[in-house]
Amino acid sequence: MRTINKITAVVLLFFLAACSGGGNKTKQVESAASTEVKSAPVAVNDESQKLLKYLEESGDYVNGRNFPSLIKASAVNAELGGKIKIIDLRSPEAFAKGHIKGAVNVDFTKIPDYFTNVIKPFEYDKIVMVCYAGQIASYATSLLRLMGYGNVYALRWGMSSWNKDFAADSWLKAVSDKYESKLEMTENNRPALTDFPQLNSGKSTGEEIMAARFNRLFADGYADAFITADQVFEQPQNFYTVNFERKDKYDSGHIPGAVRYKTSGTLGIVPEMESIPTDKDVVVYCGTGHNSGFVTAYLRLFGYKAKTLMYGNNAFMHSKMLKDKSLLSWLPFTEAEVGNFPYVKN
Repeated sequence: MRTINKITAVVLLFFLAACSGGGNKTKQVESAASTEVKSAPVAVNDESQKLLKYLEESGDYVNGRNFPSLIKASAVNAELGGKIKIIDLRSPEAFAKGHIKGAVNVDFTKIPDYFTNVIKPFEYDKIVMVCYAGQIASYATSLLRLMGYGNVYALRWGMSSWNKDFAADSWLKAVSDKYESKLEMTENNRPALTDFPQLNSGKSTGEEIMAARFNRLFADGYADAFITADQVFEQPQNFYTVNFERKDKYDSGHIPGAVRYKTSGTLGIVPEMESIPTDKDVVVYCGTGHNSGFVTAYLRLFGYKAKTLMYGNNAFMHSKMLKDKSLLSWLPFTEAEVGNFPYVKN
């Protein structure tokens, strides 16, 4: 009888708990789930499907541990004299004023031909792309990696990290807290899903489509793939702005209208990419402009009108990054990032 009474008591307590807090929580969860609006799935056009499949079968670089492929100036300096190739994407004038010993100056639009007809890329342990601030090099490196050149890296911070003579007119000049007071704290929702852009390459296989897009993007140059903080903050409503950062960084303050996308779990994932509009300029930004350079290249490969925000958060909230560096693991550019490595002149 005592055993029966104990069982009855336990059942009664469970029933009372279910009728109080526990039951209400269940209803709240169900209510929240029932009001969530989900976009209907959208079919992906044929060429984009083939390109997605080809990139996934080729190693899914954008979701691997080597993305983004950045290298520090100290590591490059340590390997000079070894099997390393330095490709400088700056103007001939900038190259003549100073460059890394052994570097070659190659125009951005000539990169496909250079890799195909001038060098044998896989004879090198590393091929390092170099530019002014590291973001053009990041954009180029992303395309080259996607094309299958797995030994290509972008020099982090560009020539600004090599010597103070280059940093003065680039990163040290670019950091700013000009728009800290205009940051937004509210979370912004994504629009309804739409199909990927139509590529219209006329090619029939994923490999052929990849090659056509790769050559096209280099031929187009890089000018249209970048945008400044001034341009974005002056008229933020003109852009679909992608914040490519952790949620805590996004929540601490972001560009008005910006929508957060996960640093892993966005590229190559159909529902995520279908939430990015095809009829607006897409601004992608991160802390430094390096990661967003890699992301922008991938999006432009699929035909999105994507642009990297030059210098990332450093260009508009540098003081806040310095203040919250330990709390949020920001990477603000300071003179501590500038090396004292030698360079040569033509």
